[in-house]
Amino acid sequence: MTTLSTSAVHASAEPALVKLWRHETSNIAEIEVNKAAVERFNQSQQRWKIEVEMIPEGSYTETVSAAALAGDLPCVLDMDQPVVPNFAWSGYLRPLKGLVSQEVLDSLIDSAKGTYKDDVYSIGQFEVALALFSRQSILKEHGIRIGTIEQPWTKEELLRALATLKASGKYAYPLEMRTGWKGEWYSYGYAPMLQSFGADQIDRSTYRTAEGLLNGKQAVAWGEFFQSLFAEGYVDRNPSDDKAFSQQRAALDYVGSWEMANHVTSFGDDLVVMPVPDFGSGPVVGGGSWHWGITQGCANPEGAAAFLDYILQPNEIAAMSEATGMIPSTPAAAELTEHYRTGGDWRFFYDYSAAYARLRPATPAYPIISSTFETMARNIKDGADVQDSLDQAVDTIERNISDNKGYGFN
Repeated sequence: MTTLSTSAVHASAEPALVKLWRHETSNIAEIEVNKAAVERFNQSQQRWKIEVEMIPEGSYTETVSAAALAGDLPCVLDMDQPVVPNFAWSGYLRPLKGLVSQEVLDSLIDSAKGTYKDDVYSIGQFEVALALFSRQSILKEHGIRIGTIEQPWTKEELLRALATLKASGKYAYPLEMRTGWKGEWYSYGYAPMLQSFGADQIDRSTYRTAEGLLNGKQAVAWGEFFQSLFAEGYVDRNPSDDKAFSQQRAALDYVGSWEMANHVTSFGDDLVVMPVPDFGSGPVVGGGSWHWGITQGCANPEGAAAFLDYILQPNEIAAMSEATGMIPSTPAAAELTEHYRTGGDWRFFYDYSAAYARLRPATPAYPIISSTFETMARNIKDGADVQDSLDQAVDTIERNISDNKGYGFN
């Protein structure tokens, strides 16, 4: 009697299905390169088959939460890095150590790992970085220095530049800051300024209080600066679009590296990319983009982990970067790309991220921190009392943390 070998059984059996959810995005290239990676993984072995379902981005987090309550989550989820601690605390995710290879975990830059209480629950292929875009011709005409990673602009230098550009009469609002965007942009874009002033959204030593960090002296200084940008007419309080820089109505654009390809197309060699200003405690940019994780109820965690190991190979990360312009999440992958390799023409973004990136607070309270921060910043933008706005935000955040018994932090 012949006994089939294990490998023969695997070869003849149908591969086990591993369901994957990912958010829909306007970045079609990102979706296409991800689908191509899934296809390559499925063809590379016979044990597992990844099956992709697209979920609308606007309702993604709500869809995940509803599916979790119903016990109907897929094996693999993509998720915005700052929500990872909340998903982990809620029991949606399992720690990746012991599932994903240690070599992969060790290869990733810090901001490509999502953590809760020192365990890694998510990993990502790419990163983005904030920067200050301008044009050489504009800066030269007005005698404004180009900021560098060795010597970024100070707060005073930024304000002098804005005053000069405003006085020229050429720009109704010389700085574009995407204030019309909603949701996570407010924390991603403006909390780094707060942190560069020396404040923060929460005390990261305990994750239980925001008192003194979000409403202290440095936070008030940030709020007064932020409010002045609108009061002085440097930034449009309620912009009708996000094309002021690209249409030459603004001289400076504070936004992420995802705009690089568009700005290069518009301005070519005249484009200047500068690091974000140093407001006193060093330049800060947001860290953490979309990540992948494995759910607690996954019936085939080994297959899910095999897929994550596969897409975090240097060549797969590089393929994503080449298609989308995103910053690769490992040094080895960066060297395989045209833009981010050592000496590449976009390498400065990789350097900005390495030097300045600060992850958003790794606490399950982050969703309430982010939404509260947005409300607070909008109120300050529209002229509300800075100290009162900060105090109200602290009260809202601390009440939520108390209601949830500290979210697991003692």
